[in-house]
Amino acid sequence: MEGNKAVAYKGPGKVEVIDIDYPSFELKDGPGVNPANVGRSVPHGAILKTVATNICGSDQHMVRGRTTAPSDLVLGHEITGEVVEVGPGVEFIKVGDVCSVPFNIACGRCRNCKERKTGICLNVNPDRPGSAYGYVDMGGWVGGQANYVLVPYADWNLLKFPDKDQAMEKILDLAMLSDIFPTGFHGAVCAGVGVGSTVYIAGAGPVGLAAATSAHLLGAAVVIVGDLNADRLAKARSFGCETVDLTEGGPAEQIEQILGVPEVDCGVDAVGFEARGHGHDAKEAPATVLNSLMDITAAGGALGIPGLYVTGDPGGVDEAAKKGSLSLSLGTGWAKSLSFTTGQCPVMKYNRQLMMAILHDKVSIAKNVNAKAITLEDAPKGYAEFDAGAATKYVLNPNGYLS
Repeated sequence: MEGNKAVAYKGPGKVEVIDIDYPSFELKDGPGVNPANVGRSVPHGAILKTVATNICGSDQHMVRGRTTAPSDLVLGHEITGEVVEVGPGVEFIKVGDVCSVPFNIACGRCRNCKERKTGICLNVNPDRPGSAYGYVDMGGWVGGQANYVLVPYADWNLLKFPDKDQAMEKILDLAMLSDIFPTGFHGAVCAGVGVGSTVYIAGAGPVGLAAATSAHLLGAAVVIVGDLNADRLAKARSFGCETVDLTEGGPAEQIEQILGVPEVDCGVDAVGFEARGHGHDAKEAPATVLNSLMDITAAGGALGIPGLYVTGDPGGVDEAAKKGSLSLSLGTGWAKSLSFTTGQCPVMKYNRQLMMAILHDKVSIAKNVNAKAITLEDAPKGYAEFDAGAATKYVLNPNGYLS
């Protein structure tokens, strides 16, 4: 039997590379596995040898101790891999296929899946609608920051790359299809970005930069990215974005200097529940982004909110925040007739089209998010550097596929 190493959460601020079992076509008991899922048979699954598996800002929330994630939870929901085994119920995916794995696990059979709402599948997580690999309260499906990973409902979930050699030439770009590129694109689409739009994106981390890339792809006239991190803002400017330095204060005045008016057509929240206020000494203020977006988005506009918000945050700034209850200026949103879209991105709604844009040289997402391949053993270092604000998207290379 093949060995399998994986990156596991060991407690606030700590991850380690550990030995875990090689996957089988059954969901076993383990950290974070819902008891109702233990023993679940997966004849429809495939086992993938990991080609690339990324460190995500959503993983960082867990690693910082800002969720109820248990110790030893195997991390990793951004997965690209080569199929090495298929279950007896798999018909179309074959051994040797190189595929992107949507981070949301979906059955393809429930009402929501049939309506393309794969982020809230009803059948894969006994806790609530929606599931993901290696994530707290998501059913307990083992994460993919490992040598090997099990993907259930493989015929439905896997996006096969049409040509293996071509895919490997663009593999760092294609590795972004599992989450951040579709997630950023979803944020831009939900915000109503189109030809000629003016767009403000809160957050210049990888999802924010993916949203900015997506806004350009959708035809926006001006894309403005706001952040407190100078290196990340420089990365946004490198591919044609305007930027707002939030250490200098709120975004409205700086947006007015760019556009002549203190508002935009479309707003995207790529920050989530660990948002900070504005200014040099900004402290955590979790409603800041949502309230500022309502202020600066034009009446009748829309907010795309791919940034993560949770119902359990042990490190919340107050008792309300610990339950995900934020002090929102909903009256502002109501008065301006703003619309809001939240929740997991339904990756399968977008990933094939974005794959084609990558394969046919319409977009360079890996360059825009500064993707960097590192070894599995260097994962703890990658987590620490990313947490310290590195303007880098770390891509783990467990099996040596990446040059």
